[in-house]
Amino acid sequence: MGITRTDLFTKEQNEIALFAKCLAHPARVAILEHLLQKNECVNSTLVLELGLAQATISQHLKELKNAKIIQGTIEGNSMNYCINPVIWKKIKEKFNNIFDQHICCGGNDCC
Repeated sequence: MGITRTDLFTKEQNEIALFAKCLAHPARVAILEHLLQKNECVNSTLVLELGLAQATISQHLKELKNAKIIQGTIEGNSMNYCINPVIWKKIKEKFNNIFDQHICCGGNDCC
């Protein structure tokens, strides 16, 4: 396996790639959708709602937390998670900037 040459790319490109990689798994997308729908801190309900094993949920929560897309707080014996609104807004802006760069070909195929 080759070495990733992140130094060849801008900080912005590397950050977008990190977010895209984190969003590239259906379990993580499902977790994010659940947290967005609930719009509150969630803990053990993820296992019940998504039907995945606790270990699987924990692994995906770790990835989302490492990317700072979600944040967590300890409450008693459990961990509560919610969307990090600052990072969520940042992700939206970064992807919108890419999508907004599309040049319309007047309805014709470009290639």
